[in-house]
Amino acid sequence: MISEVLLPRPNESHKGDYGHLLIVAGCQTMPGAAVLTAGAALQSGCGLVTLHSTARALQAVVNSFPSVMLSEDAGQCFSRVPSSLARYSTIAVGPGLGQAPETVSALAKLLAEAYHANVPMVLDADALNIIAGNQELLRLIPCGSVMTPHLGELSRLVSWDSEEELAAAVQDLSEATGSVVIVKGYRTRVFAPDGSCSINTTGNPGMAKGGSGDVLTGLVGGLMARGYKAERASKLGAWIHGYAGDCLTAERTAEAYSSRDLIDYLWKGFAAILNNADSLKP
Repeated sequence: MISEVLLPRPNESHKGDYGHLLIVAGCQTMPGAAVLTAGAALQSGCGLVTLHSTARALQAVVNSFPSVMLSEDAGQCFSRVPSSLARYSTIAVGPGLGQAPETVSALAKLLAEAYHANVPMVLDADALNIIAGNQELLRLIPCGSVMTPHLGELSRLVSWDSEEELAAAVQDLSEATGSVVIVKGYRTRVFAPDGSCSINTTGNPGMAKGGSGDVLTGLVGGLMARGYKAERASKLGAWIHGYAGDCLTAERTAEAYSSRDLIDYLWKGFAAILNNADSLKP
């Protein structure tokens, strides 16, 4: 199924044809989350990536990935919504934001403006934690968005007592918001608003390290900006993300790599799909 969804890349095309992703991530004390999210987005095939963050996070990102465009938030954390959201194809928000009062207010405004501009979002980490504490914000999530919780973040959004109740609760969340929900973990699951649930087949325990989710957020956000709808971007992103981890574990063992290394191995997932190999194992 994955091998059939890749979009073409015509010879006569330019960066404007492949979308513009806005990332809102990082703060003065967590700049690394912005680095990981932006770096992964650059490996997605999208045309342009802009990061909105604090000065320290912007400096960290430009040192590692100079092709990322920068939008500075003058505070110590996310406190100001960038202008003209309608010019972006997708917005990825959440990694390393923190939950300062000004960030809570800024996220509410970002959601409202994205909703009215009909710009889909990828919501992760502190964006989900803030929404969990202010559930009236759920109605402002633009239709066609993606949420990427791990089980801890999910437990703040919905409750369950069994696997069956978990699946039902996530499905209700997906349908209520019109969003795809990627439940990260062993055999990551992708819940869609139409009631379907897909189980990813890649990934391994070596990926259970801080920052792996930030990489997935950047990748899925970039794929959506590139032109994939939420469900396909989620399935494709989860598969490629896990495949990168499988390749790293095969080469280095599950212990000896970091989430930063995942970025440099994302291309292997694309290559495996494009080559349409009989066996997609690393």
